[in-house]
Amino acid sequence: MNIRRWIDGHLDLAYLALAGRDLTRPVEDAKTGCLCLPALRDAGFDVVLGTLYTEKGAPDKPYGYASSEDLDGAERAGLAELEVYESLEEAGEIRIVRTADDLDQDTGVLKLVVLMESADPIRSPDHARMWFERGLRMVGMTWGSGSRYAGGNSHPGPLTPAGRDLVAALDDLGIVHDISHLADRSAEDLFTISTGPVVASHSNCRALLADNERHIPDTFLREIGQRGGIVGLNLYTLFLAADRRATVDDAIPHLLHAAEVMGHRGGVGLGSDTDGGFAPPDLPEGLDHPAKFGALADALTRVGWSAAEVAGFTHGNWLRFLQEALPKR
Repeated sequence: MNIRRWIDGHLDLAYLALAGRDLTRPVEDAKTGCLCLPALRDAGFDVVLGTLYTEKGAPDKPYGYASSEDLDGAERAGLAELEVYESLEEAGEIRIVRTADDLDQDTGVLKLVVLMESADPIRSPDHARMWFERGLRMVGMTWGSGSRYAGGNSHPGPLTPAGRDLVAALDDLGIVHDISHLADRSAEDLFTISTGPVVASHSNCRALLADNERHIPDTFLREIGQRGGIVGLNLYTLFLAADRRATVDDAIPHLLHAAEVMGHRGGVGLGSDTDGGFAPPDLPEGLDHPAKFGALADALTRVGWSAAEVAGFTHGNWLRFLQEALPKR
């Protein structure tokens, strides 16, 4: 099946740029990476969620900062990544999506929704508006190691008092919540106090994997499904097969399980995390480049999904969600 339209819910493009990759040119060594703007355009990607991924404990890196208490360093790292997207937009390489109407514009370039992965760069809940005005539309309050706002999947704990205040600030602005790296207690707190839209941008099903808070339990799948959110399939091979390189056949059960638990097939999409701290050999066999992702659509067709349901996975479900969740002009 030749699917020519895709949306990816999680790509660390700004991080890659600050790490030295020229996103406007093909990657020379296919073993070290595959992600660039030409590759995405050629593979039919219309919209992506591009992250502001900042690394705690790495103050010497352009995308890093010392600790969650390093307010200046975290803000500086986050702004450096945001400026990558702003510069690409100024150069005509991408279009930053700020409103739902922007999704419908035929720009001829990749459209990008800005997603913050760890909210440490937001100095305080009062600073959330500044980030919103610069284009931020989705926030995961922590990466795995936790933040001053929330516990992470490798650093469990609840939302902090500041985290609860940040949830309220994000809800007031209409910024979407991403729970992919939240500790269970923090995610439970979020579901309790937030009425805003929620996704898991790049997470797979805990029921099919080890009991690890990096993966999404059925209770969270149901909650996201009831809220009309999206769960993005993560293609990192260790999140699909524990003891070998994964295949397409390892990915499909996560989509089937998530859809069954959510009660419909309109809540699953792609959140590949391609080149997100790992190289193409750590993607499943046959899925080591965006041009090959059509194999996922073919596999869904083989297990009985209709053409409309397959198109929902490739782009339609994310598109519907973003059209509903993003601000109107």
